[in-house]
Amino acid sequence: MSLRSITCRHIRCRPQAGGWTIVELMLALTVVAVLIALAVPAWHKQRNRVLSRHAGQDIGMMAAAIDAYALDHRAYPNSLADVQMGGRVDPWGRPYVYYNVDKRGRGGARKDRALNPINSDFDLYSHGADGVTHMQVSHRNSADDVLRANSGRYVGLGADF
Repeated sequence: MSLRSITCRHIRCRPQAGGWTIVELMLALTVVAVLIALAVPAWHKQRNRVLSRHAGQDIGMMAAAIDAYALDHRAYPNSLADVQMGGRVDPWGRPYVYYNVDKRGRGGARKDRALNPINSDFDLYSHGADGVTHMQVSHRNSADDVLRANSGRYVGLGADF
């Protein structure tokens, strides 16, 4: 005789229910919430990295068009509209910023840590993911800006410059 048959004679036997208890459900939801809390910031960081790379490629392409314009006209354009890129927006939906250092002077140009202009010809940059910028590239508000510096020898994040 098995233990089950002995137990079932004296106690009313019911088949086991196949559901989860409330504690098991809460534990499963907690695990899912923790995984989401870890995954979302990592996904957001990777997404911004990809968008920054895309903005850098745009800036490189636009800088090449501006340089070609300067070769043809012996002067840099007054605006991006002169090179048919006036309505161009960065991956975050904001217009790119162009500043002709040759024509407008160094006063309005972006500066490095020592307050020297980062370009001698023209500035071209995106305000980055947060949309906030500062004229000094080393400032924390410019860390996520995608910019062109050293007269085209550097294109990347302000934090890496």
